[in-house]
Amino acid sequence: MNALLTPPVLRQVEANVLSLLAAQAAHLFPTKSLASPRAVGDAVQAFLGENLDRCFPADTIRNFENGFERRSMEDMAFYDHTGHYYAVDVKTQNTGTLFNMPNLISVRRLARFYENDTNTFLVLVVEYELTDEGLHYTDCHFYPIEHFRWDCLTLGALGWGQIQIADANRLHFDPSRSRREWMLQLCDNIQAFYDVETGKISGRRGWFDTVREYWTRHA
Repeated sequence: MNALLTPPVLRQVEANVLSLLAAQAAHLFPTKSLASPRAVGDAVQAFLGENLDRCFPADTIRNFENGFERRSMEDMAFYDHTGHYYAVDVKTQNTGTLFNMPNLISVRRLARFYENDTNTFLVLVVEYELTDEGLHYTDCHFYPIEHFRWDCLTLGALGWGQIQIADANRLHFDPSRSRREWMLQLCDNIQAFYDVETGKISGRRGWFDTVREYWTRHA
């Protein structure tokens, strides 16, 4: 793909997002909302929906949109000037928490979305910490999902399967990995996942066979 949003451009956007948040979004929340990850996440997403386009180098993106429904895979979206379409999923992470496994996208939805080589699913992770002085933004990661290494991802049993971050405090990226390589690894991982789920279902069916037998003989 000859897209304009190369890794160096995305690193520049990360720096710009972090600077913008620090300068203008330090007090987005009432103090009582800081303990709620959902409240923080919603406020950051809303702020970036209004301002993310300002973080890109001039003349790299167009037709920026936000305000997608909660069930949409994208929180915002845009095109670059080569006509590539980018869906952006925003995640926030309180680095003071021990463990978080945010959902990213359904495996089926991603597979269908990536049937078009000009589509890219971008994940924007904003990290923050809470101190006695309030909320401070500490880091930002902006990568296509195929640049997330599989050692920091997992699969969840929702629908056809859900790609999740295994632990949001431990993210690993590999921008050199091709989409083809990553998607082939996804196929291998989902088949192994389905094998495990099939075994679980067989065990559950067997258990309910014993329940049926009990109730069949029950007076």
